[in-house]
Amino acid sequence: MIYETITLDIADEIATITLRRPDVMNALNTQMRAEITHAFGNAGRDARVVVMTGEGRAFCSGQDLGDRANVGDINLERTLRDEYIPMLMAIVECPVPTISAVNGTAAGAGANLALAADVVIASESASFIQAFTRIGLIPDAGGTYVLPRQIGMAKAMGAALFADKITAQQASDWGMIWEAVPEAEFTGHWQARAAHLAQGPTVAFAKVKEAMQASFGNTMAEQLLLEGKLQGDCGRTRDFKEGVLAFLEKRTAQFEGR
Repeated sequence: MIYETITLDIADEIATITLRRPDVMNALNTQMRAEITHAFGNAGRDARVVVMTGEGRAFCSGQDLGDRANVGDINLERTLRDEYIPMLMAIVECPVPTISAVNGTAAGAGANLALAADVVIASESASFIQAFTRIGLIPDAGGTYVLPRQIGMAKAMGAALFADKITAQQASDWGMIWEAVPEAEFTGHWQARAAHLAQGPTVAFAKVKEAMQASFGNTMAEQLLLEGKLQGDCGRTRDFKEGVLAFLEKRTAQFEGR
């Protein structure tokens, strides 16, 4: 696929997907959703970490509502089913760690696109807005699933009903994201975080994702059994052997990702 609304750059085991519709604050249209889906589907095979960020002053302003002529005819259920679900699941099911580097405003579906990643790192100048009720809608793109699990029902309901702007620092304090970083340090910081994951035990990272994602649907006994299975898988990797050897030799492990 030739990308026109995003770019995909791969270097040093890091795939960087940049949303590139800055004139509309990187609003999501059909083409961009298809390109994001394709990029995550491929980058997870070609790199050991995938980062998504935005060009310009916004991360993503959500659904592109610019074409007013078609607003009355838009089939939101079809759009969510056929375009949003594949995009979001491509992120969730990506076999390597994913990072959202939120450089600015993340609103509506753009906020929940960011929150679909494994780790969210935001500039302190960024913000998250569940803007849906401002136009008579409910949070979608996974918002009603992710928010109660991340910040609890009380905060999730307030965010959805009032559609207030949530600063990056608030989001960090509430547990919505991993961290908020001073704007001057933002780019270098997320790049260093991505480099750390790209040099890590890739198989173990994949098993962490699998275990965490399964935990909400499992009993304690079921989760303990799953942990045992996944730990057994990790114990058969070259990276586990290297990790133990490096520990015994008091040196930094050199993980190969296998």
